[in-house]
Parts: sequence; C-alpha cells; structure tokens
Amino acid sequence: MDQQLLSRTFVELADNLVADFDLIDFLRLLTDRCVDMLDVSAAGVLLADLNGELRVMAASDEQVRLLELFQLQNDEGPCLECFHHGTPVTVPDLATEAHRWPRFVAQAHQSGFAAVQAHPMRLRDEVVGALNLFRTSPGPFDPVDAPIAQALADVATISLLQQRSTDRSTVLNEQLQTALNSRVLIEQAKGKLAERLNIDMETAFTALRGYARAHNRRLSDLARAFIDGTEPLSGLVV
Repeated sequence: MDQQLLSRTFVELADNLVADFDLIDFLRLLTDRCVDMLDVSAAGVLLADLNGELRVMAASDEQVRLLELFQLQNDEGPCLECFHHGTPVTVPDLATEAHRWPRFVAQAHQSGFAAVQAHPMRLRDEVVGALNLFRTSPGPFDPVDAPIAQALADVATISLLQQRSTDRSTVLNEQLQTALNSRVLIEQAKGKLAERLNIDMETAFTALRGYARAHNRRLSDLARAFIDGTEPLSGLVV
C-alpha cells in the first residue's frame, strides 16, 4: 500500500469545497484510486436517482461499466444487494454464487471478472449508492483493503452530501440529479468522439477527461460543447 497515495487520495476526496466541483470527475477519481491502491482489477460506483433507482455513475473501465449496467438491467447482483441492505457484500469466488445470481455470474465471467466486493455509500442511515470492486481472479480479498475501501466510500459520500444548505435532502437531490444529467452528456460525447476517431469508449473518455483538466474545464460542460459543435477539441491528445 502506497501510504502517500492513500493520504493524498483522502485529501482529494474530502477537498471539494470549490465552486466548480465536478461530481463525475470526482467519482471517476474514486474508482481510479481504488484500482491504484487496492488489490482489485476494476471499480465502479452506483448512485440512486431521485426515485431511488440505481444508476451507473463512474467506472474505472468500460468492461466494468457494462457489467454494472447489466446488474441494473437484470435486477440481480452483489452490488444491488449491498445497496438495498446497506451492508458490504464480499464474494471471493463468483462461481460459488451462480445459484444466487445466475445471470450476473455468467456475465461477470464473460467480462473477465471472478470476484467482487461491494461497499455501501451511506451517511448514518441513508444509503445513496455502492462502491464496487472487481478482481479477475478468485480468492480472498485482502483483509487490510476492506476497511480502507469502506473508508474511501464513506469519505466520498460525506463529500457528496456536504452541507451546502440547511436542507440535506434538497442538496442530495440536486447533486445527484445534476450528476445524472452530466453522465448522459458525457456518454454521448464519448460515443461521438469514439466514432469520429475510431477509438474505443474508454480511450475516448480518457481523452475528454485529459482535455478538460488541461484546459480547466468542467467535464460535463466540455461534453455539452463538443456535442453541440461549439468545441472542436483542438489539440486533443489520444
């Protein structure tokens, strides 16, 4: 475990008190840092919308994003159980749970994942989502990593729900709805860029994110401008 990276990550996740806080980029940072620091191959974040329906908000790569979508579309999987029960779900070997989530396990194996650990994103009794960690090989998860992953999920959740008004539920609803709207724009921009440059979706997202950071732009604003044709992405690096 890289202690300096761990410390820096907690600071990054907690330090979002800025006017142009970009929630999508923030959640992608969370998934990327999990992969960098923990013994996992991929990570994803699910958040609930205003109606309590889970949505895929961030993923460390395209394969895990599609697997998370598959869970939601088929209404089965460990990450959904984690959210609904508000407790961690650890599955060292998905093959042993084929009877429990038959469609999810089959799809996970097809996507190259053999183990999963899901952590609730909650503040007190309010569960707003789940941080999900995937491994490509079966076997027990590192017992040292689990509390760190939950701490990362907790810090991220507190940052998401920070007090910006006296009405916590209003803050939650506004932030999550904004994030959901931004996610749609970013997916559209990814698709447009991937088609234009004949690259995969993950490479397209990385390029958009890098361009936004290099030009001090919000990722969602850049995506909107690219979609409507007002931002040509001059100097984009792929």
